[in-house]
Amino acid sequence: MTGRPVRAVRSGGQASAGELLELVRSGRAVTRGALQQATGLSRATVGQRLDRLFRAGWLREGAGGPVGSPLGGRPSITLEFDDSHAVVLAADLDTRHARAAVLSLTGDILAEHAGTLVVEDGPDAVLGELGHWFDRLLEKAGRPAADVCGIGLAVPGPVDTETGRVVQPPMMPGWDGYDVTGRLSRAFTERTGAGAVPVLVDNDANLMAYGEQRAGHPDCAAFVLVKVSTGIGAGVVVDGSVYRGTDGGAGDIGHIRVGADALCRCGSYGCLAAVASGGAVARRLAETGVPAASGSDVRDLLAAGHPGAASLAREAGRRVGDVLATVVTLLNPGVLMIAGDLAGTPFLTGVRELLYQRALPRSTAHLDVVTSRLGDRAALIGAGALVVEHLYGPEHAEERLRALGV
Repeated sequence: MTGRPVRAVRSGGQASAGELLELVRSGRAVTRGALQQATGLSRATVGQRLDRLFRAGWLREGAGGPVGSPLGGRPSITLEFDDSHAVVLAADLDTRHARAAVLSLTGDILAEHAGTLVVEDGPDAVLGELGHWFDRLLEKAGRPAADVCGIGLAVPGPVDTETGRVVQPPMMPGWDGYDVTGRLSRAFTERTGAGAVPVLVDNDANLMAYGEQRAGHPDCAAFVLVKVSTGIGAGVVVDGSVYRGTDGGAGDIGHIRVGADALCRCGSYGCLAAVASGGAVARRLAETGVPAASGSDVRDLLAAGHPGAASLAREAGRRVGDVLATVVTLLNPGVLMIAGDLAGTPFLTGVRELLYQRALPRSTAHLDVVTSRLGDRAALIGAGALVVEHLYGPEHAEERLRALGV
């Protein structure tokens, strides 16, 4: 799997079964001999630890690899992560709609559903409905609920990832401090009858960035994604891992003050989101008599070639580009990706105009400014990857192997 965080693996005979799994999944060592070399374990110990992974159903033998010796001989048998033994559920909440999916452990979407789901209806109702969606999606994918190993959820607000609780979200009234993980886990079990599974929650821009970086830019050491929809947020991936800051607040660029007098949903005046988000553009269009209530309405108008929407989107892009000049100078990313409802030519043109004008030339010399590759599925794929990396990383893999009795 590409784009994964590279974790150090202990050598000198101390590497665990979970660490061997990490080496195989990352492609750093995919034969028994390569695992011995990478870890310093004896052949017998490697065999014992691999046996645990085989019994758990997490590894399988692949085709023979190339002959390693010039003298010839039988090809080495390669080892592969077996992604067929379990599935992941993922959901991406926006303010007025949502998308959910069943994914394989390697990120393939097996079944998918999108529909109206309004976060202002509150967490109990929204998460309960997601449980219903998950039940139907598993039936559509032809997988029993017992195959689900975890659930990933993307939300349009800041998240304390230690607790899975949303923290003072401007666009999610009633969600602050709510036990999201507990409620979604209960909704899953109530609808499917399956046992409880781990639930991981993160900000939508973080998970979009994680999914996009892994899928399309695995070698980019510093990756920034900016989502411009009803609000504005950014996700940052550094050396293959999401950068969240001290308490999950990193990337909340929608609430940087830009000197305007517009009232933001957070209660402050002059936030970037109040003047340059899809919601802000929709309000300005509505003032001129154009029916628009959200970022998704603006996206539809842009797709239809509406000149007023295009002009306002370009102006919004200039506002965001002015802020991104500081972000790019600070982080020096290799890729800056624009995603969300406004991620089209007019907005991107505005971003580039101000970004290259204001940022230091050294910061943009090797910068690629691009649009989303995964589109509406980015956060789903990122959420699925987050669950897999959590459950099959060395620490939790060992815990789970012990719980399975292998």
